[in-house]
Amino acid sequence: MNTQATHQSHLLSGIALAAGLSLSAGVTATEGGGSIYPMGAENFGMGALPPAGVYPLLYASSYKADRLNDANGDALPVDFKLRANVIAPRLLWVTEQQLLGGQLFSALLLPLVDLDVTVNGMHQSKRGLGDIDLTLGVAYHHNPYLHTAFSIDVFAPTGRYHPNDLANIGRNYWTVQPVYAASYLDPHGFNADIKLMYDYNFENPDTDYRSGQEFHFDYALGYCLTPNWVVGVGGYGYKQLTDDERNGMTVANNRGQAFALGPSVKYDSGKGFSVNLKYQHEFAVENRPEGGAFWVKAVLPL
Repeated sequence: MNTQATHQSHLLSGIALAAGLSLSAGVTATEGGGSIYPMGAENFGMGALPPAGVYPLLYASSYKADRLNDANGDALPVDFKLRANVIAPRLLWVTEQQLLGGQLFSALLLPLVDLDVTVNGMHQSKRGLGDIDLTLGVAYHHNPYLHTAFSIDVFAPTGRYHPNDLANIGRNYWTVQPVYAASYLDPHGFNADIKLMYDYNFENPDTDYRSGQEFHFDYALGYCLTPNWVVGVGGYGYKQLTDDERNGMTVANNRGQAFALGPSVKYDSGKGFSVNLKYQHEFAVENRPEGGAFWVKAVLPL
């Protein structure tokens, strides 16, 4: 078997999507493909935490892809379709406690996943709870315009998983993710947001497979038309930085890459309720599916 055919066989044999909340998850690079974080989930205001209190949030997304790319960004000659719908409630608690000069906060996210995968006539669907996300961090408000936050996210392997399944809604390993987020918010002008993340993945005990370390970021750029409305663009960038390992051996030519861009809009009532709407299309994709996702993020006041 030639090198290209061997790589294609490896990609297809590893298809076992671990969606969690990750609607832009892939099926090639890293074990089973994709990432434990939902690429592009955040939008305007991602680095600006609200005042002390308890806040229910809701994330929802619909991702579709019908193209699976190889390491050169070319489409593989396979019949491939992926659909992932997710609703993910998140509970955010911003405390009045100070730590390192900032406000201590924590959060819990519970992704509810509806996943459907088809590859060359093979088909499988799953529904259920994905991998939960626990967050502990510190938020800073430097001035009325500039806000930042540091946190550590821990993703726990709570989603249903089987190594021989085509579709998995859990990844079956732990991930620790340091996060830095920043927002520049002008109620009468330019807005800019970025969230930088680094994923340290632990080994899957059922397969002796360890996914490589990943760097990625969500971003948003917009203009505040009124104090209630922001319009602009948003998306994400993703790059796998280290190789996967199986049974202690390097998995070659398998690092993932993707970028996404699309229109974005936010409405903020000024009374605690806000909603973000976004569509993002992926490009420059390697070792992952290439598709698009609709995103909704809402903050619901108690």
